[in-house]
Amino acid sequence: MLTMSMNKTQGCCHSMSKRINFLETAQTVFQNEIEALQQLQISLNDSFNQACELMLNCKGKVVVCGMGKSGHIGNKIASTLASTGTPAFFMHPGEANHGDLGMLAKGDVLIGISNSGETHELIGLLPVVKRLGVPVIAITNNPKSTLAKFSDVALDINVEKEACSLGLAPTTSTTATLVLGDALAVALLEAKGFTANDFALSHPGGSLGRKLLLTVDEIMAVEQELPLVSHSATVMQALLEISDKGLGMTGVIDSDNNLLGVFTDGDLRRALDRRIDIHKSTVEQVMTPNSITMIQGKLAVDALNLMQRHKISAMFIVNDAKKPVGAIKMHTLLKAGVV
Repeated sequence: MLTMSMNKTQGCCHSMSKRINFLETAQTVFQNEIEALQQLQISLNDSFNQACELMLNCKGKVVVCGMGKSGHIGNKIASTLASTGTPAFFMHPGEANHGDLGMLAKGDVLIGISNSGETHELIGLLPVVKRLGVPVIAITNNPKSTLAKFSDVALDINVEKEACSLGLAPTTSTTATLVLGDALAVALLEAKGFTANDFALSHPGGSLGRKLLLTVDEIMAVEQELPLVSHSATVMQALLEISDKGLGMTGVIDSDNNLLGVFTDGDLRRALDRRIDIHKSTVEQVMTPNSITMIQGKLAVDALNLMQRHKISAMFIVNDAKKPVGAIKMHTLLKAGVV
């Protein structure tokens, strides 16, 4: 009996899934949200400029506040602002009503997010926020709401319908709010002249931070680790230096420590093809002169790009006088997380 019941249930679910065109539903959702964003783009007005000016002139922090789905979106907006040069954090309105409003201070700017503009946890904060003299930017779908009327600047997301077939679940409205938040963050980023270096400073632990901040000086082989031989050394002596230092190459220097060239495994193969006596021939005879180098202090990611462009696996780092001060290989860059 149980088996028959389960089979019937499975058959029913399978039949229902065959009747529903999931792809068609997805396309409809995409289209609804695209149209809403296009409408939002058209409806942007001077209120957006005013909001940006308020945030740009903010002496404290931008505090983003929202309940439920608006809160989730608000959290992301605050995070994006903070990582692009505008100090910001998220404040939960429920917790703010029970003590966390102390996070807000004079000089801050509050962004209140509510689709209806009537979220009671958020509305309940507004009188105190106003007493603190904190300007309010509203992001809402109801320009006649309490939140909009109470704000200094009201940004209308202008969403006519949710992508949800029931018209209930926050879908299109949250997408529009998220994009509007991105637009605010990017507008402020450009107004402040925020650079890739600034971005990296707020992301020191990520791969982006490593790519943008790490210099060759921090990871290159130096001093006793540096493979160098005199131009008068034999090819055999150069091979011993390569084996000892493990970089797959050695630099060839003159008596003044100027880098004349490099000797690599490839140079050795070419020398052997010419039947050169590795015990008698000097390394200067078989080296690659005018090798690819990089000035110290440059970014590791630039070293990576240079090595990839010239299809080399190791490279010397030189100072302003063109004397070798370090060496770097592709494996070191991989290990450092630059790639």
